[in-house]
Amino acid sequence: MPLKQQIRFCTAPDGVRIAYATSGRGPPLLKVGNWLSHLEFDLTSPVWGHVLEMLSSRNTLVRYDQRGTGLSDREVEQVSFEVWLQDLETVIDAAGLERFPMLAISQGVSLAIAYTARHPERVSRLVLQGGYARGRRKRGGGRVLDEEAETQAKLMEIGWGRADAAFRQFFTSQFLPEGTPEQHQWFNELARVSTSPSNAARTLRAFDSIDVSDLLPQVHCPTLVLHATGDLRVPFDEGRLIAGAITQARFVPLHSVHHLMLAQDEVWPLWVEEVRDFLGTADAGAQDPALARLTAREREVLELIAQGRDNTQAAAALQLSEKTVRNHITSIFAKLEVENRPQAIVLARNAGLGRG
Repeated sequence: MPLKQQIRFCTAPDGVRIAYATSGRGPPLLKVGNWLSHLEFDLTSPVWGHVLEMLSSRNTLVRYDQRGTGLSDREVEQVSFEVWLQDLETVIDAAGLERFPMLAISQGVSLAIAYTARHPERVSRLVLQGGYARGRRKRGGGRVLDEEAETQAKLMEIGWGRADAAFRQFFTSQFLPEGTPEQHQWFNELARVSTSPSNAARTLRAFDSIDVSDLLPQVHCPTLVLHATGDLRVPFDEGRLIAGAITQARFVPLHSVHHLMLAQDEVWPLWVEEVRDFLGTADAGAQDPALARLTAREREVLELIAQGRDNTQAAAALQLSEKTVRNHITSIFAKLEVENRPQAIVLARNAGLGRG
């Protein structure tokens, strides 16, 4: 049976209606919108279906269609990184999320980075897969790379809406080079039904100009970065760049050529294990009543303590003074009713913290 979901709409500051859906049960998990999605069409997808089932198996998954795509408004005046960020903020507020883990794939990674830097108190953990902080035109490739980017946008304008899938197959082959015929056919159809040729082209041009690399040092929550070593859509080095600039990031290379994780891919079980373990750590701590009285910042400090970091290291990771960290630790001890650091570490690890 297809995954059950509830679809709702919220309204962005400029009046655009954004469609979002919730599925599953458990602690909330927000999936940032990425290119080529359709809330309803994706449910039975041979490309996305297994991912959505997995993410909804232990969490209440919240996801949405970007403006101009899927079930969100198609005819929109504004398409830019800033309005996409406002749309993300709108969905989060409409869904009633307060503090939550966030998962982002591909272009959605840049939005997750920007949102976390802007709202550090809201995001508990980040899972970033196959993404980039710098769009194609911001990677220093010069004129050749600029021409390649513009050629791809032109291909969309010319052939995206045709019955013949030849133009769309070019992009499908980059996303899923070793996908099955069924997966290629479905992805070609997704490209056609998810958005118009003009929207696809101007969206791609906006993606190519993204640059949030200066925001990476402002991300202080535990972060899991996964990237396929043979990714043809987003270079492997872009994942390395992200992981190297986020203090609490852990990097997992995926030995695959696929930009998206397919069920038959040998690395799919590893992806599931890594993501479940990482999110499970956050979920366990969130549900433990002993930690319920801690503030968001105190939880971050406790996470670092549970990892074995000293005050100096915790202060550096959170960009706080050591005195501020000591004050947080004093408050943590009082709220947890423990007398010393070892007792706090034991309690934290029993609650699932300290594995990041």
